[in-house]
Amino acid sequence: MGVDEILEPRCVLVPAGYFQMGCATGRDDEQPVHRVWTDAFEMAIFQVRNRDWVAFMDATGHPSPPEWRNPDFSHPDKPVVAVNWVEVDQYCRWLSRVSGREYRLPTEAEWEKAARGGSDGALYPWGDDPPDTHGEYVRRWTGKVPGPLPVGEGTPNPFGLYDIGENVHEWCADWYSKEYYACSPERNPAGPVSGERRTSRGGAWRHHIKASRCAARSSIPPDFRYTDYGFRVVRNIS
Repeated sequence: MGVDEILEPRCVLVPAGYFQMGCATGRDDEQPVHRVWTDAFEMAIFQVRNRDWVAFMDATGHPSPPEWRNPDFSHPDKPVVAVNWVEVDQYCRWLSRVSGREYRLPTEAEWEKAARGGSDGALYPWGDDPPDTHGEYVRRWTGKVPGPLPVGEGTPNPFGLYDIGENVHEWCADWYSKEYYACSPERNPAGPVSGERRTSRGGAWRHHIKASRCAARSSIPPDFRYTDYGFRVVRNIS
């Protein structure tokens, strides 16, 4: 695999337009359901892998994350885990610098729109069927595979995104506020201007059903590291 392919992730277009953000039957912080516009952007089809993180470490001297040599997490095509929000932001800035294009974390609105795959109102990226009827999801929960699976082994959502809503929780750009939806702007919401916790989206190998719905929100302090936390990048359209 060439250096360019490692540095430049494969991305798909998420078109501009409105969608309904939130869930009327979800938790309080997923309400009210509100109409949101996002500009077009491109999102990486895979979560950032260990092989991608190696390029960052080699180029910058950044230390390896915890569990880096643990065989449950170290496969080159598994998502990199136990990286905190600050490190992830550094990775995005580095990738932008070396590629000449702007990479960053998705906002919550961008992530939810991408996960929905153009289908407003669906509970999960695959539709409304519960996880225990979704064969690829069940495979992750047999208890026989510790940690996340290598990326891209399942079926992509309608936008062409793999593992969205499952495998690892994905960091987002926004600060978290439980009440944000009540005052969120309609166009390109980017979260509160400050806070104590950064948002994340999607289920993971350790916490699955409760976080796998498209609208489910979660958050942790930006300096925390967990082995069920990873990320994927988005790319601005120039």
